[in-house]
Amino acid sequence: MKEIFSNFFTVKSFITILLSIVFSVLAIKGTITSDQFLMIFTTIIAFYFGTQHNKKGDK
Repeated sequence: MKEIFSNFFTVKSFITILLSIVFSVLAIKGTITSDQFLMIFTTIIAFYFGTQHNKKGDK
């Protein structure tokens, strides 16, 4: 449980969550289109989980 919280507070995790919130709000407000949101959000999540997978593979 402690490891989960320590991973949550890494800079990469914080930025990923913050960007997800920002782009979700922009999509809800209509500032960006759904296609733009999908492309941006997919890129962010793929990068986050890709680096997480690589980190676990190195251990």
